[in-house]
Amino acid sequence: MISGASGSTRTTVMLDCGFALRETERRLSRLGVAPSELSAIVVTHEHQDHVGGVFKFARRHRVPVWLSFGTYCAVQRDCNGVDLHFCRDGDHLAIGDLELIPYTVPHDAREPVQYVASDGHVKLGVLTDAGQATPHLITALGGCDALVLECNHDRRMLADSDYPPSLKRRIGGAYGHLSNDTSAEILAAIDRSRLKTVIGAHLSRHNNLPELARAALAAALDAESLAVQIACQQDGFGWIEMAA
Repeated sequence: MISGASGSTRTTVMLDCGFALRETERRLSRLGVAPSELSAIVVTHEHQDHVGGVFKFARRHRVPVWLSFGTYCAVQRDCNGVDLHFCRDGDHLAIGDLELIPYTVPHDAREPVQYVASDGHVKLGVLTDAGQATPHLITALGGCDALVLECNHDRRMLADSDYPPSLKRRIGGAYGHLSNDTSAEILAAIDRSRLKTVIGAHLSRHNNLPELARAALAAALDAESLAVQIACQQDGFGWIEMAA
């Protein structure tokens, strides 16, 4: 969830939705958000853990959805009755008080994007579901005040897991998911001049541990006094206030 305010107005945007309708409503309620308060849902790609609940929720609550055309081609049969808007790398999406900029990432999907969001004062970067670092994503995430960064797996835990070899290759490949080590390398490479908060996210339940992800991110920050948090799959995390 991304929320920004200007004066007496507030814009709240949902990033992806892989949960069933009732679970999504429950999680929104826990955050103190009514479905009617959502201004938009922005989608990163078509994998079910990201898009599985988007269109039912959008139809029920009349929420517009932004997604890439490649993602639409993969999910179009589910889109009937939904107010759709297309976006692509480098677009500037004006949604209420927020501006969101999608940027391309390497992942095994049709046209995957991630997003940087700003209310004109503070900037939030989100990066999940990418197999490797690229100069493009390093640039896109520069100058953020807060960052949500995938720490999907520990390389040793993945190698030692009982996953089939083909799945291990997919997860650990160039179009799979970010390991703790690769996420730390990305964090070390970006412009951190404004960065205050880092949240490790999208942790595998089987191939990672929160303490391993936190240690990797903290090591990349060296002596910098930044807040490092880890989001769990069960509860995620609550609202985080960002100040300019």
